[in-house]
Amino acid sequence: MTIQILTLTIDNKQVSGLASETVLQVACENDIAIPTLCYLEGLSSHGSCRLCMVEIKGSAKLHPACVTLIQEGMEVTTQSERLLHYRRSIIQLLFSERNHVCAVCVSNGHCELQDLARDLGVNHIDFPYLYPALSVDASHSRFVLDHNRCVLCTRCVRVCSEIEGAHTWDVKNRGIRSLIVADFDTPWGTSETCTGCGKCVHVCPTGALSEKGKSVAEMLKKRPFLPYLMANRAQEHR
Repeated sequence: MTIQILTLTIDNKQVSGLASETVLQVACENDIAIPTLCYLEGLSSHGSCRLCMVEIKGSAKLHPACVTLIQEGMEVTTQSERLLHYRRSIIQLLFSERNHVCAVCVSNGHCELQDLARDLGVNHIDFPYLYPALSVDASHSRFVLDHNRCVLCTRCVRVCSEIEGAHTWDVKNRGIRSLIVADFDTPWGTSETCTGCGKCVHVCPTGALSEKGKSVAEMLKKRPFLPYLMANRAQEHR
């Protein structure tokens, strides 16, 4: 099998990567930071959060770096006023669509949404808050699902399907009415497919999925298992 190496430019820096790699992967390999919320190494790329949008010379539209394959001679810009405005708007919309009250969240200080808001300079919200009446599912013996803090990144859906193989989680409804549900919208605690592994909890970027017994700022996520498990699964299928 022929390995094809392509050369491109990211932020005026000449880099190279495999033809099968995305702009985000090559950027990460070269210590070029691109913000993202739905992407997580070890899981399939979904392109749902749109925070990793970049500019590509010759194209008027923005492109999601996590699902855009590199091309020979491609010229990519990851930081610009246009991109900063776009990313700040996305963060603001995420905060306004749900009930993110950081001061009382178990993931306060350990939240990727919170970190992105700080890094992008989002210190206020320009959009009206929707204050949806969303439920909290504490029916599981060990874990809690709080829809108020969910950003619909679907990391939990993908890790449950791709890594654990349980296929417990899915998404119902569309748009801002979308909700993460277990087993065709049944209480998590009654799920017949959930193995209780906790992988979904530890890939969640916010406090939407947490362990019971955790107080404010006590929920730390553990993610190093993902690349390890993916490597083992790939080895098994050879």
